[in-house]
Amino acid sequence: MASLQDLTARLLDAARQAGAEAADALVVQGTQLSIEVRQGRLEEAQRSEGIDLGLRVLFGQRQAVVSSSDRRDATLAAMAERAVAMAREAPEDPSVGLADPAQIARDLDAARLEIEDPAEDPEPAALESRAREAEAAALSVRGVTQTVSASTGWTRREVFLAGTNGFASGYRRSDHGISCGAISGTGTGMERDYDWDSRVFFADLRSPEEIGRTAGERAAAREGSRKPRTGTFPVLFDERISSSLVGHLLSAINGAAIARGSSFLRDAMGQPVLPDGLSLTEDPHRPRSPASRLWDAEGLPTRPRALVEDGRLATWVLDLGSARRLGLESTGHAARSPGGTPSPSVTNIALTQGEQTREDLLRQMGTGLLVTSLIGSTINPNTGDYSRGASGFWIENGEIAFPVNECTIAGNLKDMLRRIVPANDARPWLTRVVPSLLVESMTLAGD
Repeated sequence: MASLQDLTARLLDAARQAGAEAADALVVQGTQLSIEVRQGRLEEAQRSEGIDLGLRVLFGQRQAVVSSSDRRDATLAAMAERAVAMAREAPEDPSVGLADPAQIARDLDAARLEIEDPAEDPEPAALESRAREAEAAALSVRGVTQTVSASTGWTRREVFLAGTNGFASGYRRSDHGISCGAISGTGTGMERDYDWDSRVFFADLRSPEEIGRTAGERAAAREGSRKPRTGTFPVLFDERISSSLVGHLLSAINGAAIARGSSFLRDAMGQPVLPDGLSLTEDPHRPRSPASRLWDAEGLPTRPRALVEDGRLATWVLDLGSARRLGLESTGHAARSPGGTPSPSVTNIALTQGEQTREDLLRQMGTGLLVTSLIGSTINPNTGDYSRGASGFWIENGEIAFPVNECTIAGNLKDMLRRIVPANDARPWLTRVVPSLLVESMTLAGD
């Protein structure tokens, strides 16, 4: 069977023969295994193996992308011919083009990133056993009436990217995961919660008993939820969901949004966007993280950098296309699928942690809302207006008073991000290392 490197070379040859002026090829091959258990029975078992081949061709300042899962030579030739024909008819775009050969990454040894577990592929029976252990642990918690399900999974992927500009490199990734959802109460009073873990290395994965027990304890704590009162209160975003706030910041500094002018931070370069003393950093070379990479989807080198430094916005997140539209240089943030064109995306993000624990921030807020789950969203990317359904716990005198649900929190992201107070409880192995975040004042709609 042909290697992925050979397949990309054959795709590029086919593109040249079809008349493409430049091209790049991305091939992704993977195996995925997942097991789901519910009420002590095997609910679902899936194994999938597949390959996706993507070819992007450029003809002047026009481009087109085609993809297939068929690796036969006749199919590769047909893909190239179709892509060139599409590119000839596509509208011109001055931002289109491969990286200059002088720009492409030279550090290609991904082994030091430790993004593939060398252990043997897991057996389905072992995954099922772990899912059963997690469900049993959840059901053993007092107050849990049933489970949503318990799931385990594993994936291994191989990726190879090559272009007519001389770039050619690939890597392999693996991922192990486990999750469990539990329910407390009955009838209309049922409440649910969950826990999960996902790691590159199986040895780093938390035990199924811990996952199930935590899911059960969280669900049991939510029994008897009711609506909180309406008003303006401090809101503490639990570490489980606090990264969503940073996600809105990342979306607002994405080069594609800036180039369109559709971001509430479009005029904020060099300006304060977080409190003084807080930084948002990126490390694409962090070992054992599934988001780590030495080069981006256009073959440019990645490097650690500060996106926000001491509260001030330091850079946009750029691929080649958005950089050209803005008259800037790419920051090495391109990402793509075999069937798509590149777009900007970040890797491993970390927000400066505070010195206080989550409990310290609860005492500091006095009366307010601890949010542990967010539901839906109404967010205006141009203004930063923010409104989301939420559930969690009502805080009185700095302590949890009762669980709450069916409420809405609202504010403006510009103001919210400038006033966040971080705790010190971020999990360091996540791709977004963000602690619990206190926002001193938000509008809360409940009863």
